[in-house]
Amino acid sequence: MSPAERAHPGADMERFVRAQMAFVGLAEADIETIRRTAPLVLEHEAAITGALYDHFLRFPETAKFFVGDDGAPDVQRLERRKHSLGRWLRETSEVAMTHGFVYYLLAIALSHSHREYGPGGKIPPEFMVGAMSLAQTAVAGVLRDELRDPREALEAAVAWNKLLLVHLNVFLLGYLLPPREARD
Repeated sequence: MSPAERAHPGADMERFVRAQMAFVGLAEADIETIRRTAPLVLEHEAAITGALYDHFLRFPETAKFFVGDDGAPDVQRLERRKHSLGRWLRETSEVAMTHGFVYYLLAIALSHSHREYGPGGKIPPEFMVGAMSLAQTAVAGVLRDELRDPREALEAAVAWNKLLLVHLNVFLLGYLLPPREARD
């Protein structure tokens, strides 16, 4: 089968996510570690989401997605985005790769890659990659600060990183679809 004939991974998200989990080596022990450390991470949900959006506002290339016509931060939009990011973090911490959840991840991918409305337009893929890096760093920092045993903190950070990279692979799927006008 040629690459052109191959179905988009979004056609069977559960299979795609399972394959990505296997590829990055996300094992049952990793899943148990994530679930065990999730309360520590979630205690810092507001700080993590706030820091991520504060970071975006420091760079004109990303700030444009979160400002109003007057150039000032759109506080209501930022609060909605923080709420959505918090929901994603809470649901991620459950590591329940159900049919509904993997398609929720795909919906996130499409909402970023095919965004036809709102300030700034479509979000370039490099910002999705950068945002995931910021999230990984924030989670690793929490684990470093909250877990007394450095080996346990490293083990937990590695497990979370594997999971977040699976999510990143899903988020990047939206960028593989041709623009809407090319598909019509």
